[in-house]
This record gives sequence, C-alpha cells and structure tokens, in this order.
Amino acid sequence: MNNVLETINLDPYEIPEKVLITTTNNHKDTLVDITQHEIEALKTEFNLADAHTHQSQSPSQKKIVEDLPKLWYSAEQHTQYQSEQEFIEKFYTFHGQHTALKRQDEIYLVYAASISMHITATYLMQNDMNVGLIEPCFDNLHDLMKHMNVPLSPLDESLFSDSNEIYGNLVQHALGLDAIFIVDPNNPTGFSIFSKSTEAFCELLRFCKDFNKLLIMDFCFSAFIKVSGESRVDVYELLEGSEVSFIAMEDTGKTWPIQDAKCSTLQVSKNINNDIYNIVTSVLLNVSPFILKMITRYIEDSETDNFSSVRSVLETNRNLAIKYLNGDLLKYCPPQIHTSVAWFEISDPDINADQLQEKLKIHNVYVLPGKYFYWAHPERGQRYIRIALARDSDIFLGAMKAASSIIDEYK
Repeated sequence: MNNVLETINLDPYEIPEKVLITTTNNHKDTLVDITQHEIEALKTEFNLADAHTHQSQSPSQKKIVEDLPKLWYSAEQHTQYQSEQEFIEKFYTFHGQHTALKRQDEIYLVYAASISMHITATYLMQNDMNVGLIEPCFDNLHDLMKHMNVPLSPLDESLFSDSNEIYGNLVQHALGLDAIFIVDPNNPTGFSIFSKSTEAFCELLRFCKDFNKLLIMDFCFSAFIKVSGESRVDVYELLEGSEVSFIAMEDTGKTWPIQDAKCSTLQVSKNINNDIYNIVTSVLLNVSPFILKMITRYIEDSETDNFSSVRSVLETNRNLAIKYLNGDLLKYCPPQIHTSVAWFEISDPDINADQLQEKLKIHNVYVLPGKYFYWAHPERGQRYIRIALARDSDIFLGAMKAASSIIDEYK
C-alpha cells in the first residue's frame, strides 16, 4: 500500500475510503494492457475506459427487451443455419456490403472480435508471416499476434492518409512485409482510409496486388460510418475485384446497448478460405442462435430510426466532452469518422497521460492513457487520453464535471 500511496503523493490518512478500496483491490502492481485498465475501471463511479455500450435502451429498444421470450422460442423453432443466414443477410445488407453476400456461406460467425483476431493470428503464425500493423490501434491486436510469435512492424496511420503518396509510402515502409493490417475506422483516432474517396484504398489494393501482400482489414468500428450519417462503400466489391488475398472482420459489439452480447464476422479471399475455415472449426461450433435473433432485431430497429438512438447519445456526450475538457490542457482531436470514443491531446509537455489518468482516478473518473494504443512507440501515446462516449448522458455529464474540476487544478 505504501508504494501506491507514494506514487500518487497522498497521505493515507487523507484518502477517502472509496479511493482506498480502489487502490487496495488491484491484484497487479502494474497493468500491462488496455483490457486490464478496463477491468479496473468497472469498479469506478465514472468508467470512461472501455468502448463497450453502457447506455440505456431507447424506447423502441425497450420493446425488443420485452420481446426476448419470443425471440428465445423463435430461435428454438429455427435451425442454426436459418438464424445465421437471417443475421448475415440483415447485417451485410444494412451496411451496404452486398458483394459479401455473393459468398454468404463463406461468412463465418464467432462470438467476439477477439476470436476473429485469434483465428487471424493463428493463420499468420502457421504461415510464418510478418505483419505491418497500423499505429496507433487497440493494443489487443498487437498482443494477440505477439502471443502467437508473429513478427510485427509499425505502420504509422499517416502513411495511409494521402492517395497520391500511399503506394510510395508502402514501397518504402512495407516492402519486406508479408501482410498489411489496418483498422478502419481506427480506434482511437477515427481515421478512415475511405474518408475522402476510394482512391487511397484502391492504391493500397494496388500495392498488395503488385507485391503479393495479404491485406487484413478490421472493420469492427465500421457501423459508425452509418452512425455518422454517411454511407459505406461496398468494400467487398473492391476486395474481390482486386484479386488480393484478404481477411476482413466486422463486429456488432460496439454499436448497440445489449449487455455485451455480440457477434463478429469473418470473410476471407477464396484462395485462403479453406485454411481459415479449418482454424474456425477448431475454435467453435456456432454463435448462440438466440443472440443472433436478438442482434438481428437491433439491426432492424436501427434501420427504422436510421441509427438515431445510437447517434444521439454519442453526439450529446461528445459535445459535453468538448465543452468541459477542450481547453488549455486538453485539445480535442477531431476524427474523420465520429466513433464511440473521443481522443484528446495533452498540450502541457510537463504532464503525461499516466499522470493525468492517475489524477482523474483518485476522483473516480477512469480514462485510458494513449501509450497502449501506440504499441511500438508508447512515449508518443503519453501525449493522449481516450474517453469512451457510449454512456447515459446524465452519468457522462457528472463525469465531465468531475474531470473538469481536476483539470482546472492544472491552471
């Protein structure tokens, strides 16, 4: 306990009881990844760490909850295959990914995006591939591949931003790699290679085709393109037409407030489909048909309201974050795609993200330091913090007021 108290420069007799409980409950002296921080954040009053959906149900979503017994029995009355195909059809059609449905039986469902990533990492390991991974990004992408002993090289997000330069950038930085792995929209920055047109992505495909690179795309935040009021390009039409080897994963887990019930999808190019399928079947048999029925209903609800229930809470909370935090110490970083997180840069060179996070934690506001997202250059991430937005707005307002009062102490 003394080490903890010395780190945060507090007298133990002056610490509120709630803070003492928070510090003594840590079973690890040092947290090594984002998920471990997110676990600790679940104990706090204002958990702004994980990007999972913690907001309440909209009026129409409450009706879905009321109908859960009907969905249960509906799942019993249909085959697993029927539940899967209903979900796949609805999910990909809603997102405008019609080309993916031409190979509908080769879309694989797993119960979390991390399982899709585990399958991908297994394939990379089996084929002795070295990978260029975008930086920054959510750290478990790096960790899952690291645990599989997949060699990794960082590819700075800026390499993909200019359609006129992306091919040359990759020739310079990625020629010796076997695979290129990017996240779009990116977590935490909201960067998207599709933000202006398809030209940058087509240049990425051209590079992968010319130099025989595997392209891995994490589209787990792609729903926020529609949440932002924009339309998704049919990415699978571009992928299939390019003849590039690819792995593409999507997810429902960050979109709807459904108590962490979710489904991730995985589709790959034909030339590696058999290899991936054999890994998929070694991992699991199927996703719960009840979960598939429920998520399908949430997709239908968002079709009806054009994502307004999701968009409204994120817009409200983003505006609150900017109002209370954007100032002398923190600068809001406008994203290309508005996702469910906000990325702030620390302007004072004498304060880093770890220090600011610790200060906020003492007052039960838990945010994430940026160093974990910069998995190859953590010192760069010490200039940023990430704040999750998918919370009830009254709770989020309380968190912003508490955080603002702490930040005001730095003035």
